[in-house]
Amino acid sequence: MAYVKASEREEQIVAAAIREFSETGVPGTTLRAVAARAGIPLGTLHYVFPSKDQLLKAVIATVISEISETLRTELAVDKGVEHALRHGVGNFWKKLVTSRVGLQIMQYELLTYSLRSDSDGGLARLQYERYSALVTEFCERAAQAAGERCAVGFDTLGRIALAQVDGLILQYIAKPDPDRARRDLGHALDMLVLFADPQPVARTKAAKAETA
Repeated sequence: MAYVKASEREEQIVAAAIREFSETGVPGTTLRAVAARAGIPLGTLHYVFPSKDQLLKAVIATVISEISETLRTELAVDKGVEHALRHGVGNFWKKLVTSRVGLQIMQYELLTYSLRSDSDGGLARLQYERYSALVTEFCERAAQAAGERCAVGFDTLGRIALAQVDGLILQYIAKPDPDRARRDLGHALDMLVLFADPQPVARTKAAKAETA
């Protein structure tokens, strides 16, 4: 058997787990099924991920990385917060919601699995903290690059944006209607931009004098 680096083996297992969770569901998926999907012995999987929770944490990290990459694709952060929200969320919806519903269901199952099986809901908390932090950092970087300020804290903006998109995803999963979803997403982003109210940062008197 050819030698495979530990990092490559981990990526292989996580990719197989995401496919298995998306198709079969988190509660019904066993480590044996993931190993079979990855084409490796169960013992190898246990060596890389001794517990299911460790594998789930790696899955969450990988999905968040993919979402982050999708949000940043073709994004010009210097165009400001409104552009970042509309372009980033729109791109996310097109690439990771309408064409990958199973992935979205998997993420909600990860949440409920954690709340049911973990006494302190650690995985669920980790999942939402990272998703919220991703949107927060995304909007803050856009504001800094464009010289803007928002009417609300970026952490609040991140949580509210996540809550809006989460709700729309659940409705789309329950009743896939691309036209309705597109309209509703547009309205949700309109409200979010009004809530954020991004405005140019006022220049100081000294700065104004220098350019006078």
